Amino acid sequence: MTMGVLAAEPATHDNLLASSGTSQPVAGTSADSTVDDATLRRRTETTTVSRSQIRTAAKAEAAARKDISVDKKARQLAKKLDDTVWTTDLLNLWDGPSDKAKKLGVIDALKKVSVTGREQLGRTQVVIDGQSRWVTSDYLSAKKPKPEPKVEAKAAVEAKPAGPSLGGVCVNGSAIDAGRASLYEIHDAVCANWPSITSYGTWRSDGEHGQGRAIDIMVSGDTGWAVAEFLRANYSALGIEYIIYSQQMWSVERSGEGWRGMSDRGSVTANHYDHVHVTVY
Repeated sequence: MTMGVLAAEPATHDNLLASSGTSQPVAGTSADSTVDDATLRRRTETTTVSRSQIRTAAKAEAAARKDISVDKKARQLAKKLDDTVWTTDLLNLWDGPSDKAKKLGVIDALKKVSVTGREQLGRTQVVIDGQSRWVTSDYLSAKKPKPEPKVEAKAAVEAKPAGPSLGGVCVNGSAIDAGRASLYEIHDAVCANWPSITSYGTWRSDGEHGQGRAIDIMVSGDTGWAVAEFLRANYSALGIEYIIYSQQMWSVERSGEGWRGMSDRGSVTANHYDHVHVTVY
């Protein structure tokens, strides 16, 4: 009995995948039987799939842990600073301060939010519902703004940017060559309201650019969103069919859905982070 106990091999628990390996006999065969190639192949494939799933799950968990860590740090900074500000307008919420940050939603005007004291690239880090978000600093106020009389808060899809309007004169010297009259109107309106934008793309060999009914307005960041929202608000007057910016799309056909997310196309330009694309009828 003693020799039997000493000779026994302990069970392996180091790896859950290893426990489902080839050490167990196949049903209907003895432990000493030779396992056929098909069985080995099935086991190998099962192990490979399991490892792939584990890696995918691990990446997802790592991303979640990172988000939790960022939110926790933001809450700590906000608690230490103990300061709040007010939003003065409808604001986009971002996951970071850079132009490549992902849009995570919006926050209405006249909302009180906690700040962390961090400001970068014209944006301020705030804490909303315990989560870290970044907003444009120019639209925050230490004092609560007075609401406009008899004006109700509107949803983000109904809001129109204050300031820019149709008409005006382009004075920065930029010009385009296009196949639709409406594209000239779009260029003139954007140029008049945002003279700092001087680069536009029209004719190209592919798709609607090749048909002469599309324009790329080379702009990024919050200014890009201001241009995109202005064009959306005036789509009817400008003959616009759809707009793409920052991996988001809006179209007349599905206007009730607002901005819709698009799949990742692999680069900043392909995802339209560095330009607003407009197609007209």
